[in-house]
Amino acid sequence: MQSNALTPDEYVEQLPEDRKLAINALRKVILENLPEGFSEVMSYGMIGYVVPHSLYPDGYHCDPSLPLPFLNIASQKNFVAVYHMMVYSDPTLHEWFVAEYPKYTKAKLDMGKSCIRFKKVDQIPYQLIGELATKVTVDEWVSRYEKNYKR
Repeated sequence: MQSNALTPDEYVEQLPEDRKLAINALRKVILENLPEGFSEVMSYGMIGYVVPHSLYPDGYHCDPSLPLPFLNIASQKNFVAVYHMMVYSDPTLHEWFVAEYPKYTKAKLDMGKSCIRFKKVDQIPYQLIGELATKVTVDEWVSRYEKNYKR
């Protein structure tokens, strides 16, 4: 479900109370832990953390007018989602996350390529998401992106 909100705060205001609390907690832990250089924006109808054009002028290859996406959080119809591009593109980081996940929650891991889904907001491992946010710098993400995605 994409939102028409223009700002992350507006996005959160449109959510039901339980989702509002979860998304705000995710925003807080991500912003406290994300390395310097990423910016919080609305991206693809979700709250996004991107490499701004000021640091990566080429932007996103699918639409160079957009900044390079890295991480998104969203309240979907049946779950809260964290989309993390490096978990998808770096097998070592993926393996780390999968191994760490059971240490933080009893919930079964529900994960696609870059999407980590949480059907119950009380089972979101905020501390683990915060740690995941620390794992990749802007330079590391740009390097991985250029190696794997940019055509």
